[in-house]
Amino acid sequence: MNDDQATLQSLKDQIRAFSVERDWLQFHTLKNISMSISIEAAELMEHFQWTTPEESNRIAKDPSQKMEISDELADVVIYSIQFANQAGIDLSSAIARKMEINAKKYPKC
Repeated sequence: MNDDQATLQSLKDQIRAFSVERDWLQFHTLKNISMSISIEAAELMEHFQWTTPEESNRIAKDPSQKMEISDELADVVIYSIQFANQAGIDLSSAIARKMEINAKKYPKC
């Protein structure tokens, strides 16, 4: 599956099923998931710590590091989707609303 084929709902369902199959929902409190998002984001940032913008772009394109970076980003997104599942947040609606707010806050040049 790739971005052109996946839907947000299919990802939400897949992530929920994975957690249910392992009986993890009991641990997936909003507090724990929010902390996990931050932890995984820090692990993503670690790949770019102390680099210049140019170096960070090279790191992201380096095949030997891209997979690790992709895995860390996937962890951030997975936990974010799991948070939405547990909190009953419709991500598409939340993103659309936030983009409207951002458009008003940061108008076109």
